[in-house]
Amino acid sequence: MSTPIQLELRYETRDPYAVGMTFNPGRNSRAHWTIARDLLSAGLVSRSGEGNVRISPRPDNPELVVIALTAPSVQGVFETRADVLARFLNDTYAIIASGDEHRWLSVDDALSRVLLNDQRNDRSPAEHE
Repeated sequence: MSTPIQLELRYETRDPYAVGMTFNPGRNSRAHWTIARDLLSAGLVSRSGEGNVRISPRPDNPELVVIALTAPSVQGVFETRADVLARFLNDTYAIIASGDEHRWLSVDDALSRVLLNDQRNDRSPAEHE
């Protein structure tokens, strides 16, 4: 069974290697994933990724890209139009070219985000809501 859901893509220069993806199934819940920009790009043309994130053109319809995400408590397989994803990625590469990401990366900001994420993960589940 397939159900259409809203997908929001985000690119921020403070995290130039990543693309933020927010899936909104419409039930007052959202799933946020951060995926390597180069992984998304590679997945437009061939099977890419392993483990929790796998991306590939759909074998019977290369105009669609399949994004498979798994986590300990949930998994999902999503399809999106390849041309829309390619256009979004091209826009990100126009902002920061591939290979120039390190020029935009702030080690202090990245470390602060990692430490903040660790603090959030140390809280009980009730504290997250």
